[in-house]
Amino acid sequence: MEQKKTEEKLQNNSKLHFMNKPSNLKTKIFLDSGNPVETKEIKASLGFLDGQTTNPSLVAKNPLFAACREKPEGCTNKDLWTAYKAIVTEISPLVPESVSIEVYADKDTTAGEMIEKGRELNTWIPNAHVKLPINAAGLEAAEVLTGEGIRVNMTLCFTQTQAAAVYAATRGAKPGDVFLSPFVGRLDDRGEDGMSFIKNVVQMFEGSDGHVQPLVASVRSLDHFLYSLQIGVSLITSPAKILHEWTEAGQPVPDDSYQYDSGDLQPFAYEEHDLSADWRTFDLHHPLTDSGIERFASDWNNVLTK
Repeated sequence: MEQKKTEEKLQNNSKLHFMNKPSNLKTKIFLDSGNPVETKEIKASLGFLDGQTTNPSLVAKNPLFAACREKPEGCTNKDLWTAYKAIVTEISPLVPESVSIEVYADKDTTAGEMIEKGRELNTWIPNAHVKLPINAAGLEAAEVLTGEGIRVNMTLCFTQTQAAAVYAATRGAKPGDVFLSPFVGRLDDRGEDGMSFIKNVVQMFEGSDGHVQPLVASVRSLDHFLYSLQIGVSLITSPAKILHEWTEAGQPVPDDSYQYDSGDLQPFAYEEHDLSADWRTFDLHHPLTDSGIERFASDWNNVLTK
């Protein structure tokens, strides 16, 4: 019912305010959401939208998934993938740059399974980025998929070592074919300064061939968003709430006078890494990557009733 009301509002409200994209904005803005209704709402609010990221936790909140769960005959894994395809197919024409579609992955999912699913997801829409976790299986899959010209979004990044491994595993890909998603908010939750990590990743890729583009994720505040713009990240994906706050503030793009206050959060020291090394030589482990994979898999599986 709520979704229907929102759709009617978008169709009938002639007083929606459309803003122009700021002329000094260099960062591409993505919405982090699994609902096309929200895509339309944010695009109307901002006046533009470059892309969208989805994941199992987000699409599990979509009414299509809720309807699947309520089916008398039960909701199967095939039903969920059918619903996911319908969701991103509706989103795809609304955003020009990219829609990230995530493979199912738990701790036991093999590279072969990710490769097979990634190939399928890439056929769903013309602007797909296949989302893969940053573990050994995910990087092996990324190496194969990018070699076939399939675009990827490597997610659940929490260390510079992981970021360097992504670069090494996808060497030869074209600029824009590989997104890297560092999760700011989840690092902040541990008392660590997630934005200092973002800054380090941006610095590490300066002077590189540019085939990996950092996509700031897990944005929790307008300050996260504004500081990302100030340091010149290529991409940022944000929940609708933050994008609304940015619009209400007049869509500012901070200059050098903007001061990000990290409070008592512990900053990350910059690390030197050899981006030409074999990706298999990098330590990929981080507890937040492991727990993130588990959470996404759990949110998907919790919808299943059969």
